[in-house]
Amino acid sequence: MPGLGMFLLYNLLLVPYYLFRVLQTSKYRGSLAQRFGRLPFDETFRQSIWLHAVSVGEVLSCEELVAGLRRRFPNVKLLVSTTTATGQKMAREKLGRLADGIFYSPIDLPFAVRRVLRRLRPRLVIVAETEIWPNLFRETKRSGAGLLLVNARLSDRSAPRYRRLRFFFRRVLGWPDAILAQSDLDRRRLLEAGAPPERVEVGGNLKFDFRAAEAAPPAEIAEWLERTKPGPILLAGSTRESEEAQVVAAFRRLSEKYKNALLILAPRHPERFDRVAEMLGAEGLSFARRSSLDRQSVLPLPGVLLLDSLGELASLYRLARAVFIGGSLVNWGGHNVLEPAFASRPVVVGPHMQNFRAIADALLAADAMVQVKDAAALAAAWLELLDRPDRATEVGERARRIAESHRGATTRAVDRAEQLYHLATPDPRPAGLTRLLLWLPARIWEAAARFRRAAYERGWLSRRRLGTCTVSIGNLTAGGTGKTPVVLWLLEQLEARGLTGAVLTRGYRRESAEKMTILEPGEAALPARTGDEAQLILRRFRIPIGIAADRCQAGMEIERRFHPDVILLDDGFQHYQLARDLDLVLIDVTAPLGGRELLPLGRLREPLSALARAGAFVLTRAEPWERWDGLQRELRRYNPGAPIFFARIEPSALVDASTGVEHSLSLLQSRPSLAFCGVANPASFWHALDVIGVPVVERLCYRDHHRYSGADVLHLQAATRRTGAAALVTTEKDLMNLPEPLPNLYWLKTSVAVDDPEQLLSLVLSRAALRDRQGAAL
Repeated sequence: MPGLGMFLLYNLLLVPYYLFRVLQTSKYRGSLAQRFGRLPFDETFRQSIWLHAVSVGEVLSCEELVAGLRRRFPNVKLLVSTTTATGQKMAREKLGRLADGIFYSPIDLPFAVRRVLRRLRPRLVIVAETEIWPNLFRETKRSGAGLLLVNARLSDRSAPRYRRLRFFFRRVLGWPDAILAQSDLDRRRLLEAGAPPERVEVGGNLKFDFRAAEAAPPAEIAEWLERTKPGPILLAGSTRESEEAQVVAAFRRLSEKYKNALLILAPRHPERFDRVAEMLGAEGLSFARRSSLDRQSVLPLPGVLLLDSLGELASLYRLARAVFIGGSLVNWGGHNVLEPAFASRPVVVGPHMQNFRAIADALLAADAMVQVKDAAALAAAWLELLDRPDRATEVGERARRIAESHRGATTRAVDRAEQLYHLATPDPRPAGLTRLLLWLPARIWEAAARFRRAAYERGWLSRRRLGTCTVSIGNLTAGGTGKTPVVLWLLEQLEARGLTGAVLTRGYRRESAEKMTILEPGEAALPARTGDEAQLILRRFRIPIGIAADRCQAGMEIERRFHPDVILLDDGFQHYQLARDLDLVLIDVTAPLGGRELLPLGRLREPLSALARAGAFVLTRAEPWERWDGLQRELRRYNPGAPIFFARIEPSALVDASTGVEHSLSLLQSRPSLAFCGVANPASFWHALDVIGVPVVERLCYRDHHRYSGADVLHLQAATRRTGAAALVTTEKDLMNLPEPLPNLYWLKTSVAVDDPEQLLSLVLSRAALRDRQGAAL
């Protein structure tokens, strides 16, 4: 990362810059909250892809990319951000049906970027073109997400600045996992700015995959043209300041010969529409504004149609006999010539096309575009194309063929995005003040964890082993990873094969003063005596359950009285006192490595090196189509041999809390519902409700293992009335902690689905068989 001093300087300079923009312009004021990271979404996303396209041009170039991402990732939330208001409007118009959310990008300050990353939880961030924001890049990689730059380029104007600041940007450009440059020239410039050669490749230009030319012109314009009946139509698109006057001068010369000519004039920026209209009026030209067209208006010709609208320009190119692309008569660097090229229209540009050098060079080399040096030459070029329609047709057709031959950038970008998505391991790390305050306590925790582990490994503290095969289901992080559901699944599998199981648990947050509680098969007990997790087991299985801090002693008592075939140790990875035959370590893929920091700074109970003890890994909350290549690679660093399994919790029914009757998952799809839970990972519950289509009007979240009081029940009832909810929905675990079922309350019944379940069960059974053979030998 950049040196601390340089990075601090960058942030200090950025603050007054943004203050100036807010105070001196109105661009940011209406969207200030979003730019500081307060997004217009009610939910925190479970996983997503975030695409940033700064303005109109980038949005249009990314339209096919977004469609490709939607096809490749149908189950992933796709969010799009823009910087400008015009880009926001265009994104909503062009991408609204494809994206799950559109918002203003945060200012490039750490707190704003982190706030957005916490809400979106992206596995992949895609940035279009030359949007190189150091804090965005840095915080994205700190979150564990993949970072991809697409359609990347450095213009003639910006490339020297990046070279001069190479000492800074070589570090910034080292954060992206891949950079897809538009051309060989752009790749060279990115390398000169400091980008790592192994991460920069030529991906092509997304604008070649643009298909908007296929759209029909707006009906209102088509009807107006039918009434006006112009002769040749010429179009000047994306013109910039001081350029319109030159284009109008060229049109005046042309109209001396073509008396019924019409010029469609499209300025680049909406804020200049009124000034261009004033200029046309001052010139004495007959003109109409697109925004003022009506069914009776007819324009005396020759005249000008001022296109003071957004999103319609591309559909009008096919109406023109010849086209001029703006930004090229003035030293701006030109604009996109591909839209008219795909419409098979002959394109004329000025001498300044450095922003689109690769495209311009390809078209000029094939005689598929006309380049002129000034406005006088523009008039001559337009006249020649009008006088020689065969020449105009040839130039336009060659332009279309060149444009078609350069397609494919979208497919390459989507392929790269898919690879990086599966390689990412999103796991936000603590930063800023949190790290400063909790770094020392985390080091103390780490030292204690290492000492405790060494004490058992070196025999300073004794470990005991049961005579029965013991399988631990545990994790490395604080918080829920789905341990109890996996315990329930294993019990089901054992029961289906005629084997008897037993469970040892510590009874977290139980209120009983008993040091050890042994429940016989079928014995009833209150949650206060057992804890809520033991209640889930009691409701489904007639098996012995031992609840105690000293689970070895509880296990010995269960062995003596019940002789089970397998004992499952719930949440036992850190319970060194009891030796086991197999450690199943569960990893929640949505927050897999605890921020890579020990408690209380992160969520790790032990250092990551403890993963070496695992007999097998179970990656929970993993969707069937997800590979988690990066996470598997990370686990292999610490444990090369343990098999890796994938599991997920799937909704199976909605259960009436009062009657116990099971209903279809579609029961609440038309009933506004209030959802509440007190579990370690509430996002998983919210996601499950989204999947089954429950319209949630409000979400209430309590601490894990929350024991609901009478006041809580009254609050839930009041929230139900306030929101107009027709039903309440919660988890089975929360049902255990309610003093009594509420009216219209349902709990979501779930089951665990394991990929390769037979292989996982065979691993457990093989350890049980080995213990049986060892016991027989004794």
